[in-house]
Amino acid sequence: MIELQHVSCVTDDGKAILNDVSLTVGDRLTAITGPNGSGKSTLVKVIAGIMPATSGRVLLDGEDITNLSVTERARRGISFAFQQPVRFKGITVSDLVEIAAGHPLAKADVCSYLSEVGLCANDYVGREVNASLSGGELKRIEIATALARNTKLTLFDEPEAGIDLWSFQNLIKVFEKMQRRQDGNIIVISHQERILSVADRIVLLTAGEISAIGTKDEIFPLLMKQSAPCGYRTEV
Repeated sequence: MIELQHVSCVTDDGKAILNDVSLTVGDRLTAITGPNGSGKSTLVKVIAGIMPATSGRVLLDGEDITNLSVTERARRGISFAFQQPVRFKGITVSDLVEIAAGHPLAKADVCSYLSEVGLCANDYVGREVNASLSGGELKRIEIATALARNTKLTLFDEPEAGIDLWSFQNLIKVFEKMQRRQDGNIIVISHQERILSVADRIVLLTAGEISAIGTKDEIFPLLMKQSAPCGYRTEV
């Protein structure tokens, strides 16, 4: 369980990105949404340790991790998936999944993780994680690594960004599988109705503050009212 206590994040020029945010995430899948520039990406980066909080505390299962580095947080079980997955020249898909797992894997195990995200394992297991892979393929490979890690907390920053409709439809299925099978918690930043629909709870962030928390039935009407500034989307 991750807990934010009165977290604020202010830029060097004094602009407040997050303002006194307090949030406890204990549900299997939590979605964070809101208008562009509302601080969503900053919030998950503060949790991951990529950006420091100006004030407040971040706790993981009761432990204060506010001053821990990205590496130390990763060791404690926090994973972060970027909007644009990183490409690694010279590293194969199999290598990447093994690195994520933290121990050697049999080929059959690597193939199993790839199959979970809708990839034909034999076509990908030996491929390099480079420019020959599409955005959708990279996204699914990155999610396969998250499955292999099975961490306490997995953070996704707009996983639907830049992928085609077919990949998006499979992405929804993957999140549904993760929601059912992961032992830890998942936080997803998204504007997509179909991703928000599978969440156990939705957090609406506005101007660096939490303006609402609830189920899709409670939050969707609020999103529709602010659909123009929020960029809320019902399809890819």
